[in-house]
Amino acid sequence: MTTLVNPDLKRGSKPEKGLVIGAKSSGGRNCHGRITQRFRGGGHKRLLRLVDFKRDNHGVPGLVNSLEYDPGRSANVALIWFKDGDKRYILAPVGLKIGDEIVAGPDAPVAVGNSLPLKRLPLGAEIHNIEMIPGSGGKVARGAGMAAQLLAKEGIWAQIRMPSGEIRRFNVDCYATIGQVGNIEHENIDIGKAGRKRWLGRMPHNRGTVMNPCDHPHGGGEGKSNSGRPPCSPWGIQAKGYRTRKKHNPTSKFIIRRRKSGRG
Repeated sequence: MTTLVNPDLKRGSKPEKGLVIGAKSSGGRNCHGRITQRFRGGGHKRLLRLVDFKRDNHGVPGLVNSLEYDPGRSANVALIWFKDGDKRYILAPVGLKIGDEIVAGPDAPVAVGNSLPLKRLPLGAEIHNIEMIPGSGGKVARGAGMAAQLLAKEGIWAQIRMPSGEIRRFNVDCYATIGQVGNIEHENIDIGKAGRKRWLGRMPHNRGTVMNPCDHPHGGGEGKSNSGRPPCSPWGIQAKGYRTRKKHNPTSKFIIRRRKSGRG
C-alpha cells in the first residue's frame, strides 16, 4: 500500500466553514431507487469543498492562504483570501505556493494560477480548468496532473490539445487557468488492501466467471473455464473493443482530430 506525503498540505484543522457541503451517498442508485452503478456503497463520511470553477471575480487579487486535501477529487485545492474579503477554493496547480498572489480577468498577468480568456493566452501555454461554453465554468482538465495545451487561434476559435491527445476547438472567450493541475503523483497510488477500497465507497466486485449461466454470460462451466466470448456486462453489453461515442453527436463538429489518430 502506498500513500502520498505532501508537507505543504494543511493538516490537523478543519476546512473553511461555509465552503463545504456534506456528501450524500447514493449507493449507486438513481432517482427511482434502482441500482445503476454496481458495487457502490458505504465509505467514510466526506465534506466536499465548494471549488470555484468559474473564477468570475475579475480584477480582484487574492493570496494563497493554504493548500488542502479534498476527498471529492484527485487534485488538491488552494484556499484563496481575496482583498475584498471573499474566500474561495480553487484547484491547486503545480508550483502554486502559500503566499502567492493570483488574479482572474482579461488583464491578468500570464502566471501560474491566474485565469484568463483563451484569446489572451500565448500559444503553447499549458492550461487546465477550461470552459466549454463562455461563462459556464471550467469543465475540461480538472483531475490530478491534467494539462491541456493551446495550439492555435483563428477567428473566434482556439485549438487545444486535450490531455487524451484529442485536438478540439474552443471559443476564444472561454476562460482557462494557467498551469498543470497539481498532485501529479496521484496516479502512482497503490490501494494495497480491500479495506481501503471500502473507505472509498467501493464494495467487492464479483467476477462474471464465478457466477452461474443464469446470472452472467461468462458463468458456468467446469472449473476455471473460459467464457468463450469477449468481455461483457451481465446484460451482454460489450465491455471492450468498440467505441461508445455516438456517430451523430452534435459536438463532433468541434473535434479536429480524435485521440487515436484519424480525423473527424
